[in-house]
Amino acid sequence: MRIIIVDDEMLARGVVREYLSEHADVEIVAECANGFEAVKAITELSPDLVFLDIQMPKLDGFEVAELAGSKTRYIFATAFDQYAIKAFDFHALDYLLKPFSQQRFDQALAHARANLGAGGDAVEQLVREAASRNKPVGRVLIRDGARVHVINAEKIEHIEAQDDYVQIRSEGKSYLKNQRMSELEEQLDGEQFLRIHRSYIVNIAFVDRIEQATKDSHVAVLKDGSRIPISRSGYQKIRAVIQ
Repeated sequence: MRIIIVDDEMLARGVVREYLSEHADVEIVAECANGFEAVKAITELSPDLVFLDIQMPKLDGFEVAELAGSKTRYIFATAFDQYAIKAFDFHALDYLLKPFSQQRFDQALAHARANLGAGGDAVEQLVREAASRNKPVGRVLIRDGARVHVINAEKIEHIEAQDDYVQIRSEGKSYLKNQRMSELEEQLDGEQFLRIHRSYIVNIAFVDRIEQATKDSHVAVLKDGSRIPISRSGYQKIRAVIQ
């Protein structure tokens, strides 16, 4: 079994490494001290199992799981997040409450070993629920191969739906994220972002003016000159906040 250890504390990684030394059938393929390293390692190495700390700077465990995907099996570790533990129990996902014993560690490892290849849907559900607890999101995470882009929500100019993806425009650049528009809309601040069309969300801070495009249609002109179509229902919403 190929394993990656992710924890920002060196001593915590050492504990996991020591406990794993009791198991002859495992191979530690990487150790990561932060979420960015973890996403890169998981993406490139495709381990069977990741021991993943939740409370980490820059990217937390939930964000790593979101970016790295659900093909890998995770055992989460936490020092005090009781709410997360209840979520893990509900979805029958493995977790370790720090400090944990060798016996508790072995139980989690045995459970993961018996369920390798399963649980992907549960991981995705957990990630969605974690995101919903933190609404509105202050940043959007986008994986580009092994790289991770972190975009501050306030700097997003507009978002366009493209099938199962969304294209996010920020600071003159465009990013593709594998997420449905409706899901991202729910996560963003509804007072700052308006869905003015079935395929478009705009940040009202970047709207310069509204223009009439035809007799029965309007467009939002953004500060960079972009012209975003407005539906009839979207027109009523945007007129209520932009005069």
